Amino acid sequence: MTEHEFEQFMKQYEKLVFTVCYQLVRDYHEAQNLTQETFLSAYQHLDGYKGDNYKPWLIRIASNKAKDYLKSAYVRRVQYTLEEENAPEPVSLAPLPAALTEAKEGEQLAREAIEQLGEPYHQVCTLYFLGERSVEEIAKELDRPKKTVQTQLYRGKILLQQRLREEL
Repeated sequence: MTEHEFEQFMKQYEKLVFTVCYQLVRDYHEAQNLTQETFLSAYQHLDGYKGDNYKPWLIRIASNKAKDYLKSAYVRRVQYTLEEENAPEPVSLAPLPAALTEAKEGEQLAREAIEQLGEPYHQVCTLYFLGERSVEEIAKELDRPKKTVQTQLYRGKILLQQRLREEL
């Protein structure tokens, strides 16, 4: 391919290559740089390309260039620094007294609703919600199949939801 033919080639595909790069990096100037790198790489490897449709080949080169850019340590470091500078002041995560009171009241309601459940849901829900045990642990402890415990827990949750809605 002559220099003039390659210029025509670049003019034909430059918008496509730029769009691919911009869609991936979301930075106008970096997309321009990556577009130039894409055409430089295409020019260097033009002899090795065996095909007549350059469009998918160029898109692959452009997307690989953009992905390499995004993976680079420089980009991660710069993005981290910028995010750190623009980060809001940390907010205290300590709960407010009113929120603590509401949480305790909600916990008490849940305990009472669990206590009112009939068997086998009472035992399974007590172990799951109050004992904070996994389904596997409950199945071993109660000597029941895991699927049985899952079903009983599911049905117990439905009953609890109904009771808690009635209470509220």
